[in-house]
Order: sequence, then structure tokens, then C-alpha cells
Amino acid sequence: MNKRKRWSLALSAILLLSVLLSACGTKPAETTKVRIGEVTRSVFYAPQYVALSQGFFKDEGLDVELTTTPGGDKTMTALLSGGIDVALVGSETSIYVSQQGSDDPVINFAQLTQTDGTFLVSRKKVDNFDWNSLKGSVFLGQRKGGMPQMAGEFTLKKHNINPQKDLQLIQNIEFANIVSAYSSGTGEYVQLFEPQASIIEKEGKGYVLASFGVESGHLPYTVFMTKQSFIDKNPVTVQKFTNAVQRAQNWVQAKSVDEIAAAVLPYFKDTDIEIVKNVIKRYKDQGSYATDPIVDEQEWNNLLDVMTSAGELKARVEWKKLVNNSFAEKAKSNVKP
Repeated sequence: MNKRKRWSLALSAILLLSVLLSACGTKPAETTKVRIGEVTRSVFYAPQYVALSQGFFKDEGLDVELTTTPGGDKTMTALLSGGIDVALVGSETSIYVSQQGSDDPVINFAQLTQTDGTFLVSRKKVDNFDWNSLKGSVFLGQRKGGMPQMAGEFTLKKHNINPQKDLQLIQNIEFANIVSAYSSGTGEYVQLFEPQASIIEKEGKGYVLASFGVESGHLPYTVFMTKQSFIDKNPVTVQKFTNAVQRAQNWVQAKSVDEIAAAVLPYFKDTDIEIVKNVIKRYKDQGSYATDPIVDEQEWNNLLDVMTSAGELKARVEWKKLVNNSFAEKAKSNVKP
């Protein structure tokens, strides 16, 4: 068969396929790329990994690219500079941007977690823990200005402990180095995320005594957010994204710890499956995973109280200024369990 005839047959096949697709009313599926920057890789964000592993974003026609941009400042810089389309980070970062007078505000549109995700860990096992036992101790806390630190200090003050006067508070260690600092002997108590807290327990180097998430109450702790300009240009994409988040939240609420662990494990290949299960159970039991993407006003005001207590808020920022719940409300109404 000569070359011209092969090309003729190939062209005929393409034309025939096109006619058949047209007759069936079917067009090749189009996908829209969305770049997410997550502030850290954590089982705390299980619903996000469920949305990815179970194909919920894909079902909405979204090609999601996930990168980890350690630290709220780096994540927000990536968003503002156009390096990512959507940030998964604490709502306080959108407030910091607003306080700087941005012309293109960062808008919270889909909440993922609704409590702090850190735990109080002690070197010694304590059967009847009393918060007053922290007075006079060396406490290894989180980075100043971040939500973990603010929720931690808010909790200490709630229990009549002055973080600056009643204990020695260490806040100058980078997030990534806190575990190694504690393991090497720094601090009598430490504030840790999971799975680090469970790993420390398993290694016999510490014991979880309390949850800062339970103590500090409901907050818009980790939220998907983007620039107002992105929402203006891509409202359909934002809605599809939020639909996938709601579907993942429904899935997490309905499934067992074992099923959730299996779904997120590809994103934690170096973490023991039993640790992952323990972390998911701990977060699920205390209601850390939001059941819908709505950022409600009461949670927002609680966040402002926490930030005010930490001295990080210049002025209270109205909920409706930096929150757009229209996509979340539609997702909650239209995406059924």
C-alpha cells in the first residue's frame, strides 16, 4: 500500500469517527487545569486527597495539579504571583493580605477543615492531665503568626495561662524542624500536627495529652481560596472545584477509617498505614473534617477572636468581605451523599 493511500484511509477513518460522534451528540471531553498549592502535606487534609484519588475532580472535568508549598507565606506568595490558581491554607493568610491593602483580594470559597489540627504532647505519660501543669515548663510551640500558634496561645489563655509569662515559650524553630528539635531534647511539652504526634507516641518519645482543635473550637482553619480576579474569570471552574470538594466531604463522612486510609495512602507512601488510620480516626472523632465547604460567620468571628488574642489583627475584617459562599451553597444543595 503506497503512502498516499494510507493517508487517505486514515483521513477517512477520522472523518467517519467525527460523523459518528456528531450523530451521537458526543464530543471529546474537555478538561480544565487547576493548580493547587497546599501549605503542607498532611492527613489533616484527607478530603482533598480523596477528591483526587477517587476521581471527583476528574469527574468535574478538572485536571488538578497538586504541589506542596511549605508555609503560609510561601503558599500565599505563589497564589499572588500566579504560580498556583488555588491555595489550601489557613484563612488568616487572606486576612493578612487584606490588611496590606490588596487590590485583588484573596477570597475563601471552600472550607476543608474546621478545627485546629495540633495536639499537646508531653515527654511523660500523664493519667490526670491538668493544663496548670504547663506553668513553669518549657513549651515548644509553633511559628508566630500562624494559626497553630494562635490557636495554641488562645487555648493556653483559656486555661488562665499567660504564654509569655507563665512558661518558657519557644517559637523560633521552623515548622519542618520542630519534631527533630523535640526528639533531640528541646522542650518538656510540644505542639504537634499529625502524623508527627502519633509517630512520637509510637516511638515512645512522647504522649498526646490534649487537642488544641477541641479546645479552640470551630474555625475556618484550612480553606481553598483564590484571587477575586480568578473567580471573576473562571466561575464555572470554581463551581466544579467546589462540587468535587463537597463530594469528597460526603464520602469521608460516609466511609470507615480503613476505607479513607486506603484512599489517601498513595499520598503518604512513607507513612505506616496504622499511623494513617490512627490519625484519620483522631481527626474524624473530633470533627476536624468539615462536612460542607461553607465558611460560616460564627466560625469566621471565632477566627478573628483568636487572631485578636494573639495580637495579629489590625482591625476586624468582615466575613462577607473575604468569603464567597455562593459556590459552597450550590454544591451543598446539588451534590447529594
